[in-house]
Amino acid sequence: MDRISGIKKLTDNRYLNLYELDATFRDGSKAPYYVASRRPNSESLKAVTGDNRADGVLIYGVHGPQRDKVVLIRQYRYPVNAYVYEFPAGLVEAWEDPAQAAAREFFEETGLTLSPIDGGAYQRPFFTTVGMTDESCATVFGYCQGTPSSAHQEGSEDIEVVLADREECRRILKEERVAIMCAYMLMHFIATEGDPFTFLQK
Repeated sequence: MDRISGIKKLTDNRYLNLYELDATFRDGSKAPYYVASRRPNSESLKAVTGDNRADGVLIYGVHGPQRDKVVLIRQYRYPVNAYVYEFPAGLVEAWEDPAQAAAREFFEETGLTLSPIDGGAYQRPFFTTVGMTDESCATVFGYCQGTPSSAHQEGSEDIEVVLADREECRRILKEERVAIMCAYMLMHFIATEGDPFTFLQK
């Protein structure tokens, strides 16, 4: 049974739009279902194409000779009117692969240079908040160097770069506002010893 009988684009913005789906539920009833998407038109929605190209990248970068600090950003977010701890992230341009996008976005947001490593299957795109959007992101893992800087951030961005060791990560998880994907990866970072990316070699 086709669960979507029609799609209407409700907004016309550059980075994110709202779509109304004519949905048929499991019990046969029908109702509109609203979806946010980074896709530019109805024909390119993942519900239509079935593809899963990464819309964005989430960047898990570690810093320092002992690889014992994780690179976080503390960013002001309008939906919650507060600063939230996150991993550096950004959108993948049409001409980029996830690793290229990650290196570019990481430098723009943090001033640090990222050397991506092969994430294998762990780097393939996964969905973010699938109940409300078809957005998916690839996680790019890498080692970084340099001194944090805000010099390359856009004027609309309000970002503080944080190099956090495991003790600080525990504090952040207990006390601060944290994006859920960041929270899960901080739990992974805390649970490891030494290089947190050894699991990628298995």
